[in-house]
Amino acid sequence: MATTLADDRTTQKGLRRSVIAGSIGVLVHWFDWAVYAYMATTVADIFFPNQDGTASLLSVFAVFAIAFFVRPLGSVIFGHLGDRFGRKKTLSLVIISMAAGTLLLGLIPGYDTIGVMAPILLVVARIIQGLAAGGEFGSAAAFLAEYSPAKRRGLGTSAIEVGSVLGFLLASFVVWALHATLSEEAIIAGGWRIPFLLTVPLALVGLYIRLKVEDTPEYRALEELDTIPASPVTEVFKSNRKQFFQTIGVETFMNCTFYVVLVYLLTYQEEVVGLHPDQAALLSTAASLVAIALIPLSGIASDRVGRRPVLLSAAGMLIVGAVPLFLLMRQGSESAAFAATAGLAAILAIILGTHSATVAELFPTRTRQSGLSMAYAIAGAAFAGTLPYINTWLISATDDPMIPAYTLIVVGIVGLLTVLTIPETKGTDLLHESDVSAGSRVSAPVR
Repeated sequence: MATTLADDRTTQKGLRRSVIAGSIGVLVHWFDWAVYAYMATTVADIFFPNQDGTASLLSVFAVFAIAFFVRPLGSVIFGHLGDRFGRKKTLSLVIISMAAGTLLLGLIPGYDTIGVMAPILLVVARIIQGLAAGGEFGSAAAFLAEYSPAKRRGLGTSAIEVGSVLGFLLASFVVWALHATLSEEAIIAGGWRIPFLLTVPLALVGLYIRLKVEDTPEYRALEELDTIPASPVTEVFKSNRKQFFQTIGVETFMNCTFYVVLVYLLTYQEEVVGLHPDQAALLSTAASLVAIALIPLSGIASDRVGRRPVLLSAAGMLIVGAVPLFLLMRQGSESAAFAATAGLAAILAIILGTHSATVAELFPTRTRQSGLSMAYAIAGAAFAGTLPYINTWLISATDDPMIPAYTLIVVGIVGLLTVLTIPETKGTDLLHESDVSAGSRVSAPVR
């Protein structure tokens, strides 16, 4: 078995294919997700035209949050499927589901055409997306962690977040190009559908790549050992409760920072800072480029010095730097806004490059996908998904434009306290003792 695992991981072609397969679906997922956020003001005009500006924008973000609330259900479904039947199957099912939800969203007639059915169908589309999103991270993180060599697992799993930020980069570029080439009237008339419909070819490419890969070495080892769990979701709460709650903490830290910096910030810069949509979209693109450059370096750093030092450094920077960076952003100049956005993106990149390997190493292979999927989904549903709505409402209610900075400080404290409870996991064996001892045919533990 050890020879088989080593052979799978040292084949460069196999490693390259697994990295692409793991990250391509994440790219599609976050492209879909980001397009909705970046088109928030336009979507508000299309689906909620009879409300004032703030109310319609709040309605759009409320629908945005609905997709997070169904994520836990999707995480249970896809987590169970992944731990029972393999990572490869769920990787394919997730990308098909996500594309279907986004395609529906891009085809819905507006409120002026079908009335109240328009926002209802919008909610249905977001629910489909939310169910799929509940399974994407757990599938991709388990897949890439189990395919990466132990000494390069941080770098290998960082490909997940390179894919996610590439999705945001592609979305911000498409939205920028849309505003640069079409008038507002043309966008309202139907041009807004273009970014959503682009999902179809992206998803077909991702599905093709995912169908070509083998399942992970660790999962195939479970099959050989006959230790695949009958009820992985139940086993998470029975045997891995501590790891589950630690993962919720880490993913709250990551997700909340992610959604403020790469989702909400564009709307904030338009509505609060007063930037033109073109300028805000370009700043979002710049933030994505900064993150893409730094995420693999963060993964490499975590492979060398450990997961804990990297994540603790990021938490400290967020706590200390959030207020100064938002004050800088509000100075009124493009250069100041760029510097502040780049600073926030750099802190985010440090978290993104490390969190996937950290939480994947906490769980045994038997329950890894279920544990990761459910914890990630709960963190998103309970905290991250509501942040755009909460920030928008609090700024309106208090007239304090620094609200997002204060929320990031709280997020940094959550990250700091959580990481302090986690043992260093760098380089650990992903086949835990429970993966072997659960079988009736094998008695000797792996470690």
